[in-house]
Amino acid sequence: MATSVPEEKTDQDALHATSLASNQCVESRAGLVVAALYKFFRFQDHKSVQKPLLALCLANNVTGTLLLAAEGINGTIAGPRKGIDEILDYIRSIKGVGDQLSYKESLILPHERPEGAFLRMRVRLKKEIVTIGEADVDPLTLVGTYVDPKEWNTLITRKDVTTIDTRNTYETEIGTFKGAVDPRTESFKEFPKWVDEKLDPNTHPNVAMFCTGGIRCEKATSLLLRKGFKNVYHLKGGILNYLKEVPKSNSTWEGECYVFDERVSVDHHLRVGTYAKCRACRRPVSESDLEHKNFELGVSCHRCISEYTEDQRTRFRNRHNLVKLAKSRGKSHLGITAQPPKTRAMLQKKLEKYLPNSNHKLNTDIEKIPSSTLKRSADIEDSLIVVEKKSKKS
Repeated sequence: MATSVPEEKTDQDALHATSLASNQCVESRAGLVVAALYKFFRFQDHKSVQKPLLALCLANNVTGTLLLAAEGINGTIAGPRKGIDEILDYIRSIKGVGDQLSYKESLILPHERPEGAFLRMRVRLKKEIVTIGEADVDPLTLVGTYVDPKEWNTLITRKDVTTIDTRNTYETEIGTFKGAVDPRTESFKEFPKWVDEKLDPNTHPNVAMFCTGGIRCEKATSLLLRKGFKNVYHLKGGILNYLKEVPKSNSTWEGECYVFDERVSVDHHLRVGTYAKCRACRRPVSESDLEHKNFELGVSCHRCISEYTEDQRTRFRNRHNLVKLAKSRGKSHLGITAQPPKTRAMLQKKLEKYLPNSNHKLNTDIEKIPSSTLKRSADIEDSLIVVEKKSKKS
């Protein structure tokens, strides 16, 4: 259940209003910049962008996940200010993106999470950049009305408006807007069925929807409009934009906001929240959950204890032991830094040819690249397979 946030005026509201107002403020605080972005557009050559974009991220010490599909780009990345700006410039240079990229950022201070926001960098090719599984849903041809965060409270407190949280249960349980309907879905693909079963255009004339960063609502509002709903609204920029723009003293948000990186959650000031993550099921766990008899670090929590077999939990336990062992030795347990030197060098050479121009180069001394920078990714698995085979022959 979400924890209610009392409405109180504090000095933090002033800090909230100033520290997140611009990129310049983020730059001045010398932390790790986390950037959430998306754009729907006709991205016909998205496959050709995958490896150059991956190489550029690695060259700029940027980690995270970016999804590319024929319908656009979506993802969250983290890195130094200069590195994030390099990636944003490259993405905006893609035909069809430009200055219309939906973009929000927050900051992780060094003492908040020294390990960073992500464990690796991935640039993945997908059928959809956010999966709803409905072929006729297209935000580029039909989409709901955007509502500015500062107007959101007025809309959702109207008695004739039904407010819907389009996120999944593991997200809604730790925070949501006061009075919002929770569909209790385990994945976004379940949302269309829930709409068919629970909503009716005649009895729900005004529907307002929200999600983490805005992208799911692009498709959710398109879906409802196609089903005959007339007045369909969605929170512009999602919850993250609301938390940035609306002071806590005026907020109708309750609890924390789940985010898809190693922070797990953020509070109303976009600071790292109080939740940890179960490494088995990836759900958020609270401080009290950590004390539950079924919680075992790296193996299980009280929610997933019945979802896995004992053999699976044994594998999780072995994996966690490898992580601890590598950490005790000051090494990475996965990724390129865990590979033999020859393998690392060959992979580096393979990626460098995809860099957009000669001004960008991967670190020539791969031993000095931070372990959080280059991680094994499904997107370069084919390259790893090739170099590993060559290494075995030598």
